[in-house]
Amino acid sequence: MDIATIIGLVGAYFLIASGIGFDKIAAFIDIPSMQIVVGGTVAVIFTAHPLNKVLGVVGIVKNAFLTKTLTPSETIKQLVGFAEQARREGILALEARAQEIDDIFLKKGIQLAVDGTEPDLIKDILSTEIMFIEERHKFGVGMFELAGTLSPAFGMIGTLIGLILMLGNMSDVESIGPNMAVALITTMYGSIIANTFCIPIAAKLSNYSKAEVLIKELMLEGIMALQSGDNPRIVEQKLTAFIEPGLRSAAMKEEKK
Repeated sequence: MDIATIIGLVGAYFLIASGIGFDKIAAFIDIPSMQIVVGGTVAVIFTAHPLNKVLGVVGIVKNAFLTKTLTPSETIKQLVGFAEQARREGILALEARAQEIDDIFLKKGIQLAVDGTEPDLIKDILSTEIMFIEERHKFGVGMFELAGTLSPAFGMIGTLIGLILMLGNMSDVESIGPNMAVALITTMYGSIIANTFCIPIAAKLSNYSKAEVLIKELMLEGIMALQSGDNPRIVEQKLTAFIEPGLRSAAMKEEKK
C-alpha cells in the first residue's frame, strides 16, 4: 500500500476542512453544485473514452494506492542469480526456475531464452510488450489529467449558472448574498477535485509507470545478457547502469547479501 498517497489525500482534505472550520462545513455542502461538477466531469469522460475503459477506472485508481513494484536492486539480484545458475548448469537449467517467477514479463523472457529464440526476436517481442505497457499506463494517466482539466471548467459553468439565476432575481435583495455564495461553491468544488485528487493521482500513476517501465527495460537487458551467456559480474555491471549513480553502491551491496 502506498502510504504517501493516503497521507497526501487525508492531509489535504483535513487542512481544507480545518481552514474552513469544522463547525462551518455544512455551509459548503451543496448537492446541485456537486451534480454539476462531479456529474459533468464523469459524463464528459464517458464521452471522451470507450465504455469498457471508463468502467476500469476503479482498477486504475487502485494502482495509486496498492501498486507494489520490484525495486531495481531486487530485480538485479534476481537476474544475477539466474546468470550464476546458467553459468554453472547451462541456460536450460532455468526452465524449471522460470515457473517460479511471479512477473509474467520476466517469465516470458526467460522462457524465450531457454527455448533458444533468436536474440533479435526476443528483443522485438519484449520491446513491443514494454511499448504496450506504456500505452496502457498513458491511458489511465490521461483520464485523470482530463478530469483535472474538466472539473474546474464545470465549476466555472456552475458559477455562471448561479450568477445568471441570481441576476435574474435582483429584486430580492436578501437572496443575492446566499445565491452568490452557492454560485462560488461550484468553482471551489472544481478546484478541490482537480488539485487534491485528479492531478495528484495522474502524477502518481505517471511515476509508477516510469518505475515499472524501468524495471521491464532492466529485465530485458538481463534476459539478453543471459541469452548471450555473459559472466554474472558483467550482467551485474550492465544492469546497475540503469540505476542512478548515487544508488548503485547500495544496490550492489544488497545484491551481494
